Amino acid sequence: MWKTYKWKLSKNLSLLFIACILFQLTAFAQQGWIEQTSGTIWPLTAVSFIDSDNGTAVGYEGTILRTTDGGTTWTSQTSVTKNHLEGVSFTDSNNGTVVGQYGTILRTTDGGTTWTSQSSGPTERLNAVSFIDSDNGTVVGQYGTILRTTNGGVSFVKEEEIEEIPTDYTLSQNYPNPFNPSTSIQYAVSSRQFVSLKVYDLLGREIATIVNEEKPAGNYEVSFDAANLTSGIYLYKIQSGDPSSGSGQSYTDVKKMILLR
Repeated sequence: MWKTYKWKLSKNLSLLFIACILFQLTAFAQQGWIEQTSGTIWPLTAVSFIDSDNGTAVGYEGTILRTTDGGTTWTSQTSVTKNHLEGVSFTDSNNGTVVGQYGTILRTTDGGTTWTSQSSGPTERLNAVSFIDSDNGTVVGQYGTILRTTNGGVSFVKEEEIEEIPTDYTLSQNYPNPFNPSTSIQYAVSSRQFVSLKVYDLLGREIATIVNEEKPAGNYEVSFDAANLTSGIYLYKIQSGDPSSGSGQSYTDVKKMILLR
């Protein structure tokens, strides 16, 4: 009698367990979400899809997973780091950027088959990244860190506003100079103006856009990281206002800086 009762109880519990699973799956389906298998035990922190099929997920211990079938299957990729990864952004099937602990920034141009480490300058945890195309992107992180790139991560810029209203336009010499791999550039605008600050090589080719937006009057300091540039002499040029307007409310200056490995 006891065995029969035990079998019935076990059977009833099994049926109840199956019913719970079916109920959960039904609930997920009704909400439009279906649980998928990632193939990893590490926590996943961010995901980026470029269409309904192609996506990338990242997580702890340098985990990078790739799917080309909408998440039905996930393939592990080699990420060249064991740091926790916190953010990912792909703009197409090839170009993607991943960020994470200790200032980690990884870049791929072949859909994740290979990943290259990029230097961000800061060593704070980077929490998220967003690119609008293969070149222009923004990274945010710990302690209010905001980094911008206009060349796919070849260089990143961190900008800070210094309190005090200046009476004139200025562009200071970068410090340190020579530098390796990062340097600071200070500039000032005495009235609200559109400011452009760009870096060029000696052939006049644009290397990086550090600032390209309207700025209120103030003193500013930007950190320029050139870890992915070769040694040599570079020029940085500031232009505020419209020099062709003849209004006197414009300023242009060029200075030289030396990257020495």
